[in-house]
Order: sequence, then C-alpha cells, then structure tokens
Amino acid sequence: MKVLAVDDDPICLELLRETLESEGHDVTTVADGEEARSLLRSGDTRGLSTDWEMPGLNGPALCQAIREVDFGRYIFIIMLTSHSSHEDLIEGLRSGADDFLSKPFDPIELSVRLSVANRVSALETRDLMIFTLAKLAESRDPETGQHLERVRLYCRMLADELIQRNYNDGALTPEFSKLIFMTSPLHDIGKVGIPDAVLLKPGKLTDEEFNIMRQHSRIGAETLDAALRRAPGAQFLLMARDIAATHHERFDGTGYPNGISGTDIPLSGRIMAIADVYDALRSKRVYKAAMPHEKAASIIREGRGTHFDPDLVDAFNALEAQFADVSECLSNEGDDLPVLELETAAY
Repeated sequence: MKVLAVDDDPICLELLRETLESEGHDVTTVADGEEARSLLRSGDTRGLSTDWEMPGLNGPALCQAIREVDFGRYIFIIMLTSHSSHEDLIEGLRSGADDFLSKPFDPIELSVRLSVANRVSALETRDLMIFTLAKLAESRDPETGQHLERVRLYCRMLADELIQRNYNDGALTPEFSKLIFMTSPLHDIGKVGIPDAVLLKPGKLTDEEFNIMRQHSRIGAETLDAALRRAPGAQFLLMARDIAATHHERFDGTGYPNGISGTDIPLSGRIMAIADVYDALRSKRVYKAAMPHEKAASIIREGRGTHFDPDLVDAFNALEAQFADVSECLSNEGDDLPVLELETAAY
C-alpha cells in the first residue's frame, strides 16, 4: 500500500519510513501538513500517518482538510500523538482521524493498525469492482431495469431466512448473507459474451439461439474464475463465480451448464435460482406478460425438489409477502413494452 508519513521530527520520520518499508509499503515522507495535502491531491496514497503537533497545518487540521475533499478513494489516517486525554481523542476523531497511536510508537503496533487500512482499501476495491461488472452486464440488456436490485434483495432475504431456521446446523453466518447480497448482481456477467443478435432479439429464441444464450453461465464462470486465480483468498470472487456458474442448474440435475444436482450445486447458486426465476416470471418482456405474484409463487412451489432445493422453497413460502412487496416497489420502468407472446414464460 502507498503510505504518506508526516512529521516535523526527522528522527521520528526516518523511523516511520524504516518501519513501514519493512512491511512492504511504498512510503513517502514529508515534514509538514501543507506539503502532505499537496501530495495527496496528485497521488494514490491509501494510508496516512501524521503527527499532531506540527507548524502550520497541524494533524487535526490536516485530517479535516483531507475529509473535505473527494480524492476518489478513502484515505485511512493514523494520528501519532502524545495527546491522550478524552477531549483530545474526541477532537481527533471529529477532525477525521481513523486511529491513534501514542508517541513514542511501537513499530509492531503501527503495522497492525495500518493493516486496517489495507482491509478498508480491499473492501472499497471489491465493492467498486462488483458495481462496475454488474453495470457492464446490465448495459448489455435493455430489459434489465431494476432486476439486479430486486434479485440481490431476494437472495439476502432467503439467506437471512435460512439463518433464522438454523439451516445446516447453524453453519450459515450473517457474512454469507452479506456476500450473496453483494455478489448476486454478477450472476449474468457472462452475457457480455453473447452476440447482440441473440441477447437483444425482440422475441422468443429458437433452440439454436437458446443454446447460445446458455453459454453465458460458462462465460461468466470462466471470467470470474480467472480473477479468482489471481486472488485465491477472495471469498466474494468465489461466491460470484459459483453463482454465475450454477444459477441455471436444477436440483434434479436437468439444468445447465453441467447438469449437477442436489447439494452438489453451491448454496449460493440454489438461492439465486429461485430469486432469478421468480423475478423473470414477474417481469414483463416483449415475448411475455408479467405474471401476478400468486401464479409466480405457484410455479416456484411446483418446482420443489425438481427445479429448486426443497428447503429453499420452504423458505420462499415464508417470505412470499416480502417477495411480492419488493417486486411491486422496484418494478421495471419499461412496463409499457408491447407483448408479443403472452403464453410464453421464458425464464
């Protein structure tokens, strides 16, 4: 991570440099707040260590100046200070500092505290990548509307219900619910690789075209798997890959692309299957009318044990009213589309 260290004491500044560089950080040092503020405008600094007492722009004033500017990234600030009173702590936090370290500082403690900045940066990068990729997929499909927002809510609702039901002996955690909410918008990222003639066709697909459309699961999985190989510890990429690869698999093994069945299908893919199908049924397309909630819910129940995981259908049944509310509140803007084939439920 790129770190800027600010202190008017040259000995302290050199110790900061040695400590941070030994941890692998790219370190720049300056002796006053004004110079630090100028460097932040043009650089890509993600972490800042600043002294409290400095001539000119002191630590709290520098923090406040940083928080008043949109740098396009979050800058994590650690303030080094001999000020330790309750009032000083409040003043520092109000000015925009994220953490404090007493002088003389412990190099190990500084490294540990700065690791928080790495986590913040990783979370920011993750969320930005998810948003960008989801918007890319959305841009290819003019009928998407609020689809991505609805399905992520459905997925989180189902995950939360499973947690309440102590699913899998309580192995499911709130972190799973957060991850599926964040990553579910990437389920159709593979559509970026589908030709316009198929993806944007204003009508029902032929069998050949449908086989081409089916490739979006494989394309999405391969795309996210390539990213996962570069960051094998990224749980959000693992879940996103699983969702993209398996949300069209069926519980009885008749789905695609790999025909896997039962609990061999990742839970995230089984959850997305219900969310995606329900939303497709409830959405109007040029080749079909939007179904009322009651009919869509009936189709979900009919798929219990064949298309869908029975436990998830039971969870859906408990959430029917909430599903209907989300569908109504976040309805597509393009509901005046002409209907070409009312009898076709393409999902």
